[in-house]
Amino acid sequence: MNPSFFQPPALRGCLAALALALALPLAAGPGAHGPNGEHLDAPTSAVGGPMLPRMEASSDLFELVAELKNGQLRIYVDRYVSNEPVVDASVEVESGNFKGLAAYQAAEGHYLLESPDFLKALSEAGEHPLVFTILAGDDADLLNGTLDTRSADAGNGHDHGHGLEWAAWGVGGLLATGLIIVALRRRQPRMEAGAHQ
Repeated sequence: MNPSFFQPPALRGCLAALALALALPLAAGPGAHGPNGEHLDAPTSAVGGPMLPRMEASSDLFELVAELKNGQLRIYVDRYVSNEPVVDASVEVESGNFKGLAAYQAAEGHYLLESPDFLKALSEAGEHPLVFTILAGDDADLLNGTLDTRSADAGNGHDHGHGLEWAAWGVGGLLATGLIIVALRRRQPRMEAGAHQ
């Protein structure tokens, strides 16, 4: 190969094309994975997990976060003023014709709704209005909100998004090839002019 190919302008063009090809998949590839398969770039919820179908509600007494994960409705209840977790309260959940009591899970610090028919209905894609009746000591309140499961698979699916990664690699490769061809064509007239001298 002619040594003039390795002169700064041509070399810089090839290096730029290579850098672009390598950077595109990193920028466009959602679903980057950690050592245990977890999504490193997934947005997190208020309770530190991956973003799931969830809703928030609050009143003067309580604030609540409910999320649908792995076929379970997990409910986190705190005091509104102090942000102190509310433990061993009575938490009733209602949506349409469905009603159920959520049991407090001391080890996890949340309430869990385990009614199979209710959970099956919530797992269907759509907007699900929920009403929570909370009885904690002398305090009682109603909180409501809407759980939107239209844009997620109710926490059961796992889309890696590898199609976008492959597309980015393909575009990067095409750009790199195009830049190399341009660099070679710009070099060709100089070589021909040098050969005629």
